[in-house]
Amino acid sequence: MKIGVLAVQGAAREHLVAFGRLGVAAVPVLRPADLAGLDGIVLPGGESTAQWRLLSRAGLGEPLRAALLEGLPAFGTCAGLILLAREITNWPERYFGVLDVAVERNATGRQVDSFEARVRVDGLGEVPAVFIRAPAIRRVGPGVEVLGTHAGEPVLVRQGSLLGATFHPELTEDLRVHELFLGMCRKG
Repeated sequence: MKIGVLAVQGAAREHLVAFGRLGVAAVPVLRPADLAGLDGIVLPGGESTAQWRLLSRAGLGEPLRAALLEGLPAFGTCAGLILLAREITNWPERYFGVLDVAVERNATGRQVDSFEARVRVDGLGEVPAVFIRAPAIRRVGPGVEVLGTHAGEPVLVRQGSLLGATFHPELTEDLRVHELFLGMCRKG
């Protein structure tokens, strides 16, 4: 199995390390050729607008959109979720638009408002989560399954081969959310 991690900006290194700890080959994705042979891709946390501009400049926008539409499993964390979302409630742009959720950027406030919490995830129990200027999921489409909640709000969702988290599982030692994504890649 080979997992790509979008590495134009954000927490790419942390995801690469997490997959390495799981014994899975993980490679940085910086240009269209890096998409070849992937079984899944992670769109990491960071800054969604910066990521979009950088991946577009690298010529990755359309090839990655095509791969997602063809069913490449993808896991978006924080900014990565924003890139996948069909709608962004407080931003005029839409990026890939493949995950049927509406998200609000920076819903938890500024950097100083970041926090850690335990998130209840179906089939996994409680997992540690780090929320940094996290988006909030404001609408979930009919084909989207809510897998995890915090304070009654959805924070981990799945739609087909797409997984989205408002938090950063890569910033904890717990690998269960990454394992969940790997299971989706094996099925996909």
